[in-house]
Amino acid sequence: MELKATSLGKRMAQHPYDRVEILNAGVKVSGERHEYLIPFNQLISVHCKRGLVWGELEFVLPEDKVVRLHGTEWGETQRFHNHLLALWQQWSAQMSDIAAGVLNEQLEEIARSSAGGTWLTRQQTTGLQEKILRALDALPVPTSRLDSFDNCRDAWQQCQAWLKDSESCRLAHNQSFTETMLAEYAEFFEQIESSPLNPAQARAVVNGEPSLLVLAGAGSGKTSVLVARAGWLLARGEAAADQILLLAFGRKAAQEMDERIRERLHTEEISARTFHSLALHIIRQGSKKVPEVSALENDAPARQKLLTDVWQQQCQEKKAQAKGWRQWLEDEMAWELPEGSFWNDKKVLRRIGSRLDRWVSLMRMHGGAQAEMIASAPEEVRDLFSRRVKLMAPLLKAWKTALKAENAVDFSGLIHQAINVLEKGRFISPWKHILVDEFQDISPQRAALLAALRKQNTRTSLFAVGDDWQAIYRFSGAQMSLTTAFNHYFGEGDRCALDTTYRFNSRIGEVANRFIQQNPHQLKKPLNSLKAGDKKAVTLMADDQLDALLDKLSGYARPEERILLLARYHHLKPATLEKAATRWPNLNLTFMTIHASKGQQADYVIILGLEEGQEGFPAPARESVMEQALLPQPEDYPDAEERRLLYVAITRARQRVWLLFNKQQPSDFVEDLKQLDVPVARKP
Repeated sequence: MELKATSLGKRMAQHPYDRVEILNAGVKVSGERHEYLIPFNQLISVHCKRGLVWGELEFVLPEDKVVRLHGTEWGETQRFHNHLLALWQQWSAQMSDIAAGVLNEQLEEIARSSAGGTWLTRQQTTGLQEKILRALDALPVPTSRLDSFDNCRDAWQQCQAWLKDSESCRLAHNQSFTETMLAEYAEFFEQIESSPLNPAQARAVVNGEPSLLVLAGAGSGKTSVLVARAGWLLARGEAAADQILLLAFGRKAAQEMDERIRERLHTEEISARTFHSLALHIIRQGSKKVPEVSALENDAPARQKLLTDVWQQQCQEKKAQAKGWRQWLEDEMAWELPEGSFWNDKKVLRRIGSRLDRWVSLMRMHGGAQAEMIASAPEEVRDLFSRRVKLMAPLLKAWKTALKAENAVDFSGLIHQAINVLEKGRFISPWKHILVDEFQDISPQRAALLAALRKQNTRTSLFAVGDDWQAIYRFSGAQMSLTTAFNHYFGEGDRCALDTTYRFNSRIGEVANRFIQQNPHQLKKPLNSLKAGDKKAVTLMADDQLDALLDKLSGYARPEERILLLARYHHLKPATLEKAATRWPNLNLTFMTIHASKGQQADYVIILGLEEGQEGFPAPARESVMEQALLPQPEDYPDAEERRLLYVAITRARQRVWLLFNKQQPSDFVEDLKQLDVPVARKP
């Protein structure tokens, strides 16, 4: 059937279209120079209008586009419109049945994903969204028409509501799942550890995101959560014991975790590994070589002697090298060197060994060729770094030669080799779940090993427990942004926090929490205490009051109550401790550096050395260009890592903390603490 404009109507309308023809499932509107095909699946509505003389047809298309035909005889226009409408409505009724089937399929898919008994991940939700959108895109009628069909309306509105607020639906589903699991496994959460898990701990355990960061503040029970997570995976049948990989950063921490798992889970099939023992396992399984770790890795004096001997020989034999080293140590490091053969000076030798050891270690950790190291250095230090690398080259060569002579590898080499084995597909990861302790200490190299493992098995979940407030190992390569920007590096997932500390009282918590969060780069999280504490729980005091303080403690501290004395450096151990055995024989005193105290706790803590200067706290920046180029970039906040170090020191205490400062040259931190209403006591 066809409708044409009259001759007069055509001349009067002056419109590009003057005829319309009904096709099999659409219409064709045309004129002398223009033609427009409108399939029924593009047609939103058809309007028949009467002008003063002629009729008008209006075809409404998606996005409010309108095609008009003018100048047609009114009676014919009405007949054509009625016929077209009947055909279009008949076609629409058939298509609405198909659309209703598609929509109902999507609702069933949503219902299946929302069924109880499983956690709904962001990835699954996104996948479902994409699937529904693809289905809607394949509907035979425009979505704007779906509300007009009785068989489509409800399903379409439900799909729209879910798409519009799928994140709220996901959160509601997971909240319901969590509550169900906490109730169903109540006995498990009460008995898995010596004390029942609190709600925040239990919620972290059941969280099913593929990449989950659990922020565990000081004393909040991170080990309990790791053990419970392993137990939960076994109890739910989500993994066999050999599909769970538990990682710790030190051998001692791994051994303690093993003991805890044997005690609480009654199994020896789950074994905690260090990153280095994991790398060794991967290499042994995926390579014909069976590497041994160099004896030098566990013998710092021998390692430093090797490097110092090479350094002395280098300076002795090559004037240009000696000149370069003098310039480096005097200009950049501000060392005072004797005239002549400074490389034979005993004082210089005592200082240089640890520096050379550290710089070689950083170069090995990078793992790339020297040209790659230089290219990856910040532009502002690249030229200077290039000159320093050339001076270090003989030392790095000597280190590699020593390893070759031993037929051994160093720790950095282990991880690089393991990553290489994984990337070549010589080892396929059997682990479905990777659990990592002290995640804030992770380095880019270790993160690359995790990434390589998860690439081998893309369904592997990462359950990371750590605390960016206690990130104090940048000097050994730890990169805090791997924690603070966790999901950027490790994929779509979630972050939750353990909100209760079982160690210190509320006053210690208040001071420590406010102090650390003065740095805006630290993640915000709640950390509440179960015990109240008075204002004197954290006290500033002049450092000449140490003896008087220990005298007073000897009057009320019980022998079983531990007293920790903490300082920034080993050599700041107070001389007064030499008389402690006789003057305060019943005090349980321990001295250590703050770094060494990580993971420790005591009833009372005395923090020493809050003063300004070269030996002060916060310690002045002492990084050479080697650290600037090879370590992760520090965050842009003054003394950020030193602030975290003081936070660690304060949060070792259960009952009371004293911060001893130099009256003549007080640390900048003293004023910060005063601003937090920490009282200054003239005497204990």
